[in-house]
Amino acid sequence: MLGRMLLSASRSERLRDFVATAPVTRPVVDRFVAGDDLPGALAAVRGLVADGLDATVDHLGEDITDAAQAEANRDAYLALLDALGPLGAGPRIEVSVKLSAFGQALGDGGHDLALANVRPVAEAAARIGSTVTLDMEDHTTVDSTLAVLDELRTRFPGTGAVLQSYLFRTEDDCRRLATLGSRVRLVKGAYREPASVAYQDKRDVDLAYVRCLKILMAGDGRPMLATHDPRLIAITQDLARRHDRVPGSYEFQMLYGIRADEQRRLVEAGERVRVYVPFGTDWYGYFTRRLAERPANVAFFLRSLLPGH
Repeated sequence: MLGRMLLSASRSERLRDFVATAPVTRPVVDRFVAGDDLPGALAAVRGLVADGLDATVDHLGEDITDAAQAEANRDAYLALLDALGPLGAGPRIEVSVKLSAFGQALGDGGHDLALANVRPVAEAAARIGSTVTLDMEDHTTVDSTLAVLDELRTRFPGTGAVLQSYLFRTEDDCRRLATLGSRVRLVKGAYREPASVAYQDKRDVDLAYVRCLKILMAGDGRPMLATHDPRLIAITQDLARRHDRVPGSYEFQMLYGIRADEQRRLVEAGERVRVYVPFGTDWYGYFTRRLAERPANVAFFLRSLLPGH
């Protein structure tokens, strides 16, 4: 119930304005969002790479209303990739893109507009030896996003996709994408979905995650397991041993500002870990979805407001 309330809040303009201006909000957001601008994101990425971690950088800006905003988001990613190039980290630093930020939801021509806007971003990433991963949003966008993925992979085969275990369709999508050269980030899902298309119970979502994980780890692609759950991390490592996978043929992904000690522990144990680094002024939707994913996150964020945390 709490998660559903928070997901509803993520679309509320009134709550957005209240939270964005509340004095206690900014210190919490700063812990989990790498600043409002590009210098903040670059500083965060440099720190992660110095600690042996990889990064995927997301410029927040999904809630757009016209094509001009979509082009502005495209240009923000081009500037980001220009700035990442001199770091020389190649595939250790990639970018994550929400196609809604590129115009996917703007009427009948939204799909084509998003594809046109994301192509130059994929080209810019390829020029610096990096890659793009297409974030997944609510279930109405899945077919469009996977179609864009197929188009991009004809020229940029390293383009990654995100699949959400709470959707009933995802096991079939995993089977299709568990192929040589494919990169798939597996997440549980963070949007409010109807019972007609998605599991509603946390246990069912977790079980679906494990089924999808098994498909990806048995396949020929590169699974990217987005989880902070110690049990799922252990299951992943067990599957890696069963399928003779070495670190680098799969990777763990975690969120910036969450379980940093575990990120470092896994790296010290020889695992590849990539940190999802969001930045930008449009952080509200991202912030509330992170709260909604697990009730424990609410307490975690609230504790961050206390002195000494």
